[in-house]
Amino acid sequence: MILSSRGIVHRYRHLMNDIHLLLPHSKKDSKLDSKTNLQLINELAADNQCNNCLFFEVRKHKDLFLWMSRTPNGPSVKFLVQSVHTMDELRMTGNHLKGSRPILSFDQSFDNPETPHLQLLKEMFSQTFGTPRSSRKIKPFIDHVSCSLNYQIVEKTVEKQKEPETSLVEVGPRFTLSIIRIFSGSFMGSTLYENPEYISPNAVRSEERKEAKLKYVKRLAQKEGKVEHKGQEDEFKDVFV
Repeated sequence: MILSSRGIVHRYRHLMNDIHLLLPHSKKDSKLDSKTNLQLINELAADNQCNNCLFFEVRKHKDLFLWMSRTPNGPSVKFLVQSVHTMDELRMTGNHLKGSRPILSFDQSFDNPETPHLQLLKEMFSQTFGTPRSSRKIKPFIDHVSCSLNYQIVEKTVEKQKEPETSLVEVGPRFTLSIIRIFSGSFMGSTLYENPEYISPNAVRSEERKEAKLKYVKRLAQKEGKVEHKGQEDEFKDVFV
């Protein structure tokens, strides 16, 4: 199930629609009015007979957060979404069949036993973005690869070669997911993992305002220093008269 909060801007809404097109087994629901009681999403998922949920939460019409949850018992992950580029913006040449099943590709770090949170994320991504064989809307083809980007698989016949050359052509969309926290339950529960390097967008904007203020203060100080220097009289101007 895919849904968003109230106040979503058009760019993030287009991103949500792009992801909905990539998941032929997904269902869209109306916007969620409540911003505090996210446990209502579990009831909506149960009504739609969905086991996984993607919730796009928008704050201040600027910041986009993505919740990925295994309803109704969890776990759930909260991401910060950055560097968003929709399919309409990119206009890539890649074009795979609508409803086809993807091949999910992961980096080797997702299999590292020293990072169990990445192993958990791999399983959640596989269950959420992997199209089940029993879905009615899928096509019996596999013609694209999904990692952090979406690519079309293109086969080109080459002379004097028995097997065709296989290449990847980007389709889109593009976006970056930064882990904030992993919860044991669905939109609730104890914290299983917290990203120590995460900095909230509010803190980033606050630092940018402080830097801009310091630059402005320095510029004013330089102007005042120049004015004072021009206003001072030269003590030796009458020596050689």
